[in-house]
Amino acid sequence: MKKIKELIREKVKKGTKSVRTKLFFIMTITIMAIIIFLILVNSIIVESYYLYYKRETLLSSYNNINKYITSNNISTNYIELELQKMAINNNLNILITDNNNISIYNSSKDFKFNLQEMNKGKVLYNKNNTYIVEAKDNKRDINFLALVGKLSNNSVIYIVMPISSIKDSVKISNNFLYAIGLITIIISGVAILIISKRFTKPISELSNIANKMSNLDFSQKYRIKDSEDEIDNLGRSINKMSDKLEETIKQLQKNNTELERDIEKKSKIDDMRKQFISDVSHELKTPIALIQGYSEGLIENVNTDEENRQFYAEVILDEANKMDKMVKELLELMKLEYGAKKINNTLFNVIELINEELRKYTVLLNENNIEVKFNLKEPVYVYADSSLMEQILNNYISNSIKNIEEKNQEKYIKISVKLLKNKVRVCVFNTGENISKENMQKIWNRFYKEDSSRNREMGGTGIGLSLVKAIMNNYNNEYGVENKENGVEFYFDINISE
Repeated sequence: MKKIKELIREKVKKGTKSVRTKLFFIMTITIMAIIIFLILVNSIIVESYYLYYKRETLLSSYNNINKYITSNNISTNYIELELQKMAINNNLNILITDNNNISIYNSSKDFKFNLQEMNKGKVLYNKNNTYIVEAKDNKRDINFLALVGKLSNNSVIYIVMPISSIKDSVKISNNFLYAIGLITIIISGVAILIISKRFTKPISELSNIANKMSNLDFSQKYRIKDSEDEIDNLGRSINKMSDKLEETIKQLQKNNTELERDIEKKSKIDDMRKQFISDVSHELKTPIALIQGYSEGLIENVNTDEENRQFYAEVILDEANKMDKMVKELLELMKLEYGAKKINNTLFNVIELINEELRKYTVLLNENNIEVKFNLKEPVYVYADSSLMEQILNNYISNSIKNIEEKNQEKYIKISVKLLKNKVRVCVFNTGENISKENMQKIWNRFYKEDSSRNREMGGTGIGLSLVKAIMNNYNNEYGVENKENGVEFYFDINISE
């Protein structure tokens, strides 16, 4: 229940703060203020203005009559005719008397002037022997204005103008204004709601776009209506700002990504350097110790005969060569693992590459009575770095020679090329003992050697299969080893095209 009340309170609070609500209240209050102002003006000023207007009408009529009387070129009949028109047009009763109070002219036969009622009235004008009074005829319940003055010929003129009760008129007028005001407020309120909704809709749309922009969402754009007003201009500006912000943020993200890559690359280089130093310092202990021992033997003439000195020198040279090979392979591995190696992919014949590698091992294969089964002649073209594929083949073939054993009176290495979907799989099989399950994954780690190949004469650096793993990871291709019935088969995949 509290949550519902809070939600209602929030909606009401939000609604009172909206431009649409503010516009509605401002316009409504303005209309009410105008109506109240009109009522006050009607109540205070209209009565005075009405009396002023009627007074001026009486004075104007008096002046015109005085002109007619003083003019020598106008006949009596004409004057009477003009007085009659004046009386009818202005709803006047006109009475002119001489000094003895005898009637000279009367616009209405029934009109009689009562000075007593006039004396009870309110004087509105008194100047030059002429005065105007507001009074009331109680018998007929009529309000009137009466002007009494002397004409140029010394005759006395009485002009009476009936007037309605101005207070009743003001009251009626005010009631009318109340009714009109209420109707105006209702109609204008509905109109303001409709207009304000139409007016605030684009503002709300612009507000939503701005909110999305603050959350880095630049997908929404303001729809320009070609009205060329301030809102359309604002919409164009926001769209332009949105595009520029989006472009700037994308550029910043790109720069940030590049910076992160640079930092990551630098971090990788540092890690590579540390790893290289650690690996080299660990793996060079044995060859350095051997070189040091045999060198000291030569210096101290432990063996005086030429044959033993020659053997010492050969051991030193052999260990130095192994150190050189291991350092080169380790550097190559580091570059591959940390993406620093430049890979030059080209289209080449993998069959030709396999035959070339086998030719390099001809002597070693013959010395160990190893049969090679590979008779493919048709070219198979692949897309890769031929030097890296050569390293893999070299490692697989040399590994097979080191670990080959006779099985079922057979001793051979078999190389096969299989066509897969968009790939070529090269397999190198040798007869011999299977690899234990616990070593199937370990053999791909750097410097790992199985016990069977730990002798220094046949054992390698322990980096070869790590190189295979690093090369294949760069290509995102499959590689691995499988135990067969009478031996072990290593394989790797090469892309056929880009």
